[in-house]
Amino acid sequence: MTRFERGILGALGVLGFLAIVEVAGRTGLIPAAVLPPVSQVLAVAAVLPLEEQFRSDVLATLEACLSGLVIAALVAVPAGLLLGTVPFLERSVRPLVEFLRPIPSVSLIPLAMFLFPASQDAKTALVVYTCSWPLLINTLYGLSDVDPLAKDTLRSFGFGPLAVVWRVSLPSAAPFIATGARISVSVTLIVAVSVELLAPGDGGIGAFQSLAGSAARIDRMLAATVWAGLIGLAANLLFTAAERRLFRWHRESAGVTS
Repeated sequence: MTRFERGILGALGVLGFLAIVEVAGRTGLIPAAVLPPVSQVLAVAAVLPLEEQFRSDVLATLEACLSGLVIAALVAVPAGLLLGTVPFLERSVRPLVEFLRPIPSVSLIPLAMFLFPASQDAKTALVVYTCSWPLLINTLYGLSDVDPLAKDTLRSFGFGPLAVVWRVSLPSAAPFIATGARISVSVTLIVAVSVELLAPGDGGIGAFQSLAGSAARIDRMLAATVWAGLIGLAANLLFTAAERRLFRWHRESAGVTS
């Protein structure tokens, strides 16, 4: 099945689900006070970008997501390269990594809010924490997949450890690092919006939803949710397309077909 065919089937599935929810709302099966009709939510979502406050909230969320992702990459990738090239250090740190990695980021929201009173700083800190693990683990996994013969060949020509990392290890691990970045992108929005729901002081999509919910405007709250989903989907598609284009050679060598 081609990507186009999968896309058509996915679109049909989404449209079918929306149609079922719309019928349920219009027939009173689901009270409008609980879940407004889909058509009403989509109509509100269509005009939300015209509101300056909503645009400001979206930018606040994206700023925390982007800055946190960049900081995580600058920290986690070099750390992964260091741990992956120094086995003793990797074995020493591995227990700590395995302990911290499964901790849900949302459970750390109270701690982040205590350490960073500004909501924007708390969001960024939690995004950094969340994104660091996929980047770190995928970097380590990529380094374990590097051809030992290639590294030995460079060493035989007198290249030092840093040159081996730069010329062989990093390029070989790059596709895995890109996968870690794509995974991180898919969760940054979840973390940022979760913080905003609990600490709406500095704005954001979550703050917009919290304000709409307190005013009993469920349609506006769900419309903001629609935009959050669209933004997350667009980011994932963008990273997936970039990954496919930049590392086509890796996909072909692994026998992956579209």
